[in-house]
Amino acid sequence: MAEESKWYVVHTYSGYENKVKANIEKIVENRGMHDLFDNIVVPIQETIEMKNNVKKSVQRKIYPGYVLLKMVMTDETWYVVRNTRGVTSFVGPASKPVPLTDEEIITMGIEVPDFELDLELNEAVRIITGPFEGSIGNVKDINHQKKTVSVTLSVFGRETQVEVDYHVLQRML
Repeated sequence: MAEESKWYVVHTYSGYENKVKANIEKIVENRGMHDLFDNIVVPIQETIEMKNNVKKSVQRKIYPGYVLLKMVMTDETWYVVRNTRGVTSFVGPASKPVPLTDEEIITMGIEVPDFELDLELNEAVRIITGPFEGSIGNVKDINHQKKTVSVTLSVFGRETQVEVDYHVLQRML
């Protein structure tokens, strides 16, 4: 196949994300379009909530009202997605689908590139995304199996060690 699949975002009616995902998957199956659709995702995040003094694990949609598709954009794939019940539009100017950039894909955590981290212990690094975005700290430990790095940060004036994924770090120059 000459064309490369890219990530696109479609806007859906609120609460229809999983239904849209299921409908598109069914159409892809029925029409034998597996070679044009690589992945269809409704990103979710597991969080802990307190309800009546009981901790409960809850799954929340990270991007409510949106479904992410990794597909080859053709007239046929555009038509299939655009005419799926619950889809309001592709994200882009005048509903013209614009693929996500590599940076957006990494920042959103959709795909993590497979790369080796070239950092050394005690090296200064900046965290480029997530709850500690913009923080600067020093590498204390590297776990190549889990692809994580322990970084010591100054949080509220105290040394705090956090574990972050490889892809959220940037070497300080």
